[in-house]
Amino acid sequence: MTLRYVLAPEMTPGLYAAIVTLWTDVSNAGGAVGFVPPVTEDEVRATAEHQFAGLHEDRADVLLAAYEPESGRLAGVLFFEDMRFNLMDHWRMLKRVMVHPDFQGRGYGADLLAEAERVARGWGLDGLRLTLRGGLGLEKFYGRCGYVEVGRVPGAIRVAPGDDRDDVTMWLDLR
Repeated sequence: MTLRYVLAPEMTPGLYAAIVTLWTDVSNAGGAVGFVPPVTEDEVRATAEHQFAGLHEDRADVLLAAYEPESGRLAGVLFFEDMRFNLMDHWRMLKRVMVHPDFQGRGYGADLLAEAERVARGWGLDGLRLTLRGGLGLEKFYGRCGYVEVGRVPGAIRVAPGDDRDDVTMWLDLR
């Protein structure tokens, strides 16, 4: 069963709260989306406000929301981030790629990325870029979705004293 997608949904208070809850739950389940567990909704909200601010600017970032078809619950999100630099207008950065832990193992992450690719191709983009925290096997997951590793900064992400992870850049060529 595939997810139901809404591109650029209206950022209502309910959706805002649902994304903050999703983000918190993903983080506390060990998801590499900017936090290390344990994290509270208040801590996530501060980062979320910055991410959501781009949705209201002139060259807006765009939210892709994914809903579980049976329950109608928010199952996942990602943000297309505009680099705000005309020499990079032919591609977008994917940020905060998340699927709720309740829905893990159903193929929703790959489905969400396939929808992002479909949207990007519809916009006429040449590529999608994302970064990830090394050490979690995410390179293999994104590789199965067509992304290739194009860069790595060793030890650039410190998740705890003595636990440094690589910052890995992945690219999906749409040409």
